[in-house]
Amino acid sequence: MAPTTNDAVPMVLARAVRKSFGDHEVLKGIDLEVAAGEVISLLGPSGSGKSTFLRCINHLERIDGGEISVNGQLVGYRRSAGKKYELRPREVAAARRDVGMVFQRFNLFPHRTALENVMEAPVFVKNEGKDSARSRALELLDRVGLSDRSAAYPAQLSGGQQQRVAIARALAMEPTLMLFDEPTSALDPELVGEVLDVMKSLAAEGMTMIVVTHEIGFAREVCDRVVFMDGGVIVEQGEPATLFTNPQHSRTKTFLSKVL
Repeated sequence: MAPTTNDAVPMVLARAVRKSFGDHEVLKGIDLEVAAGEVISLLGPSGSGKSTFLRCINHLERIDGGEISVNGQLVGYRRSAGKKYELRPREVAAARRDVGMVFQRFNLFPHRTALENVMEAPVFVKNEGKDSARSRALELLDRVGLSDRSAAYPAQLSGGQQQRVAIARALAMEPTLMLFDEPTSALDPELVGEVLDVMKSLAAEGMTMIVVTHEIGFAREVCDRVVFMDGGVIVEQGEPATLFTNPQHSRTKTFLSKVL
């Protein structure tokens, strides 16, 4: 069973999130709330902090200030007697099970078939029985349109097919939240659509999603809200129809004039 969610609690709540790499401050106080079932697109120029923020949500990057919670639980920390304490790596890994993440690069195990890649985490992380994991993995491969490629190795798959396997692998952990970090940027243009179609179907099924993307068509058609970031801050956000046709901030206008 997937973890339950409480609709009254934001799926993601970020408050004053800051992150630096050395002397370079990448995130300068991010505030964002994402409701369960909402699909959010993060837009902005390269270096604006979008991918870093996404990685902070999953505690792949440790934040330097503020806090993030997912489904009411602090990310990377626990609070006791008014103080925050960093979780141990095993506790972080356990909490991360509820969050699926798909990267620019597919990161599949090259020596495992598509089926084995999808089975890997349920078997070795959740200790699920192999028969059950296999059955679920076959269902997920069918869901992403790859039921006929379950025995193929990554090198035998196109980039779009590999990315769809990566999505199925993330879904195998039954996450309540899916994070996508430019999932189509490494694909040839003719393969982009097959990945976006899978993401559209997830959105239609009510999956909470935060997507870093430059695919304006996807953001316009599928997302409930577009968040424009630049220079480590959220500059502007709103419904796609409003933000794309009537942006309020000059930085948003300049960016959209180049990508639309």
